[in-house]
Amino acid sequence: MAPSDRPDSKVANCIDRYGLDGLGDELERRWTADGPERLSLRDCAALFNRRLLEATLRAAGSNALRRDVERTYEQLTDEDVTAGVRTETRTRLSREGVDVDALERDFVTYQAIRSYLTEYRDATYEGPSDAEKVQSDIESIQRLLSRTLSVTEDRIESLQATGRLDIDSFDVLLEAQVLCQDCGSQYSVTELLEARGCDCQRA
Repeated sequence: MAPSDRPDSKVANCIDRYGLDGLGDELERRWTADGPERLSLRDCAALFNRRLLEATLRAAGSNALRRDVERTYEQLTDEDVTAGVRTETRTRLSREGVDVDALERDFVTYQAIRSYLTEYRDATYEGPSDAEKVQSDIESIQRLLSRTLSVTEDRIESLQATGRLDIDSFDVLLEAQVLCQDCGSQYSVTELLEARGCDCQRA
């Protein structure tokens, strides 16, 4: 798409004004990536806003460390932050020369990121196939179950070794089961996902 044909974009305008060269490429790469490198649109919006905050702090002369940027962004935006903490953070930033109101007006939502990536940059995300998604979820669940099993065994052995638990030898049995409420059939999670559903739905 020629530059003259591109729609107006708040994200693109902020990238130019804040001098964040390369951020557009990074957002597109992270959104279209596969595996752990991929960011959702919401995560991309949070990344973008943190970069705006970091650039603003540096422009005001603050030698912001990454953890400082993360903490300050949470204090400005997290719903769980108290009003007192948010007010204190805004006051501190104002004393450091930051126009907090202007900065927050430049913060973007995931909808703005989506418009920027899909309409301004013509980016598309080709998600995994159904089979790939199912297999990925099976592997994730198996890793979680394996971790839970390991932690359970470690805790029992620790209690056993310190005399807080009276047991000699033991085995920990752990398997997530899914019960179909329509027909009463029961499956392991792996069986259900590999079968792509309960038999009663195909009867």
